[in-house]
Amino acid sequence: MLTYDVQIWGIRKRANRAAAYQLRWRVGSRPFSKSYKIKAQADGRRAELLSALRNREQFDSDTGLPASEVQALKSPTWYAHTLAYTDMKWPGASAKHRAGIADALATVTPRLVKDKRGAPAPKVLRAALYSWAFRFVLDAEGKWNRRMDVVEPPENIMAALDWIGRKSVDITDLNTPAVVRSALDALSLKMDGTPAADNTVNRKRTVFSNCLRYAVERELLMTLSLDRVDWTPPETDDEIDFRFVPGPKLARKLIEAVGAQGKRGRHLMAFFGCLYYAANRPGEATSLREDDFTLPEEGWGEVLLSASTPRVGSGWTDTGESFDSRGLKKRARKATRAVPIPPVLVRMVREHIKEFGVAEDGRLFRAVQGGHILSKEYGELWKAARLAVLSESEVASPLAEVPYSLRHAGVSLWLESGVSPAEVARRAGHSIAVLFRFYAKAIHRSQERSNRQIEQALEAAEEED
Repeated sequence: MLTYDVQIWGIRKRANRAAAYQLRWRVGSRPFSKSYKIKAQADGRRAELLSALRNREQFDSDTGLPASEVQALKSPTWYAHTLAYTDMKWPGASAKHRAGIADALATVTPRLVKDKRGAPAPKVLRAALYSWAFRFVLDAEGKWNRRMDVVEPPENIMAALDWIGRKSVDITDLNTPAVVRSALDALSLKMDGTPAADNTVNRKRTVFSNCLRYAVERELLMTLSLDRVDWTPPETDDEIDFRFVPGPKLARKLIEAVGAQGKRGRHLMAFFGCLYYAANRPGEATSLREDDFTLPEEGWGEVLLSASTPRVGSGWTDTGESFDSRGLKKRARKATRAVPIPPVLVRMVREHIKEFGVAEDGRLFRAVQGGHILSKEYGELWKAARLAVLSESEVASPLAEVPYSLRHAGVSLWLESGVSPAEVARRAGHSIAVLFRFYAKAIHRSQERSNRQIEQALEAAEEED
């Protein structure tokens, strides 16, 4: 039992004893003592106990030791803790989040070692951690097991895993701010030593923080040591640069240019239309089926979004496929999002179905062999469309640089057309906070127009008087 009821007495010298200097203290009702040959040793230990007491640290009545020392005695290594953390996180995490956890831990773990003697090559150690220690596979009974426990790793991977297991610091070392700072510094750099992107640093820092929180939850750490380090995460400018977001005329030209890229371009023309006119994410558009659409002969239609299939890699999904079939981003698994679609997209989708039909499962857009379309495939079509439409200087700029630019353009169009931010956020699948963070300038322009309309209405009322 832990208690603050502690009393520490002075050093007592006992004659004719090999260890003549005895330190005595009491924890609760239990007395404890330890004898030393040299008085300085006894004084040093007494000072440690008094320091723990002054720091309001509880003592364990069974061992007589400060709580931190008891914790250190049963402390696993940082590496062992990361294995426990990934055991806990893997089953409920999305494929993308699984890969993100492995990436962050494979970045920070090589820095948290006692020394570098006999260290494997950095790339080998990273591969051992990322692809073997922090990745799971299904066994014959359908249960998740760590890959290194199911498949025999190559010899160099085995050696790297053995090395990190022996050299990893104890988890209690993460109570020391200098150790935490070293880990944070590792997250700030790429493998070649150059600074990592701000968003990458913040993403990895979140994983590191959550792993430390799990150590507190497991009572391996007393407090979250991250809070005691004077280290500021890089600030990120999430706001979209509207200089490089295509307007309605350019967006239409780019989509038409995609359709001009042969049969494959015509097949994916409606896919790009969904990114712009319905502001779909690419992962949402790739999973669209015919029965997700309401396509009247005239007027506006609707698309009902219910799933997303982002491409992550077969090593991180439940199915072993390269696509992860999930619910909508930041939504409950069965949540849906209805988005009204303008007549131009209604016609696009109707024409697509008429010319290309649908896959056996009803999907509109598919690869040549019928599977999910790859980002590489539609990315190449987009590059060709930019070359066909933009000037040489525009091609060299970030203008409409990636297909995702169409989603930004679609959301911006809604805002600048006067649609309320709350409705735009709902259609786009954003929270209001995220919408204001990314589209602040477009919202501000919309508010200025609204202010003018209100002012005109007030002036008209005054004129009537």
